[in-house]
Amino acid sequence: QVQLVDSGGGFVQPGGSLRLSCAASGRTFDNYAVGWFRQAPGKEREFVAAVSRSGRLTNYADSVKGRFTISEAGAKNTVYLQMNSLKPEDTADYYCAARSAIYYSTHQHDYDYWGQGTQVTVSS
Repeated sequence: QVQLVDSGGGFVQPGGSLRLSCAASGRTFDNYAVGWFRQAPGKEREFVAAVSRSGRLTNYADSVKGRFTISEAGAKNTVYLQMNSLKPEDTADYYCAARSAIYYSTHQHDYDYWGQGTQVTVSS
């Protein structure tokens, strides 16, 4: 098993940037594909970005493509979500998730482990 710790959320004005971190407690992501999801108030949780176990394949929701970047630390114990050009519609609780597989999935039910979430608020 792996325990995930999300961090890095906060309040930012439109056009600003934040970097979210997902740390694997006591382990690395060597055996896991990792995804980021978000849930806005009153809405269902949705896929944001994901990276394969090797770190070579990534995928993004259309709504964040070109603005968000998912990456892994060299030691493979942390996955980052760099969020640039933030918009008010990016406001949500963000969760990282891991699955014991080579490839990522865009479906939340395919993930076995979840972080506690970190809140992102984009507002002027």
